[in-house]
Amino acid sequence: MSITLQNTVLTYPDGDTRLRALDDVSLTVERGELAAITGPSGSGKSSLLAVAGLLITPDSGTVIIDGSDVTGLDRTARTTVRRQQLGFVFQQANLMASLTATEQLLMITHLGGGSVRGQRARARDLLSTLGLEKQLDRRPHQLSGGQRQRVAIARSLMNDPSVLLVDEPTSALDEDRSREIVELLATLSHERDVAIVMVTHDLSQLDLVDGVYEMHSGPCRRRPCPRSRGGNRRKPVWP
Repeated sequence: MSITLQNTVLTYPDGDTRLRALDDVSLTVERGELAAITGPSGSGKSSLLAVAGLLITPDSGTVIIDGSDVTGLDRTARTTVRRQQLGFVFQQANLMASLTATEQLLMITHLGGGSVRGQRARARDLLSTLGLEKQLDRRPHQLSGGQRQRVAIARSLMNDPSVLLVDEPTSALDEDRSREIVELLATLSHERDVAIVMVTHDLSQLDLVDGVYEMHSGPCRRRPCPRSRGGNRRKPVWP
């Protein structure tokens, strides 16, 4: 098991009351699985990722990563968990304009206090694995939208995370590039034994995932996928 949210409740101030963003949400995504979080705008998808990524502490409920309850950790300990066990891919690639593709990945090592010199080969290997062997020394303006998102995914893997949290990775891409990115995430989840939680509005790619959780203004429930890429690996869905 890699990440579990149990009975999670999250509220925000809303005038004299509080808005319930997550309403008793529970989900589990194991290593080697890609799970999609779907639902309309304002249903709590981003809040779910923020809680899972230890960016926000829920009002109640539990966040478990690799078997450890991380809900009540202090700020320093939460930062350590994020650096060592979590990876993030955002809606926009958010690459530094002045850095090459390889340097984008080395920046993660630098920010974590590691040796950049010792990680250059690993960064280049990661980029090559994601089909960017010809773009290692190119800067963002020299890359296509799909290539920039691949660099962002490679960057998120530099700390060898057990959990990858992905927010709308295909929103700026056309249909073909979108499918390539989701196929890549599905392959990474299996080959690198990482649990991937992906927020998406694109329902056309759900045949590539292992599980679908649908948000409705706070609550979250698991529903059947259009088609399983994992065959008998798929666990029972909610009734």
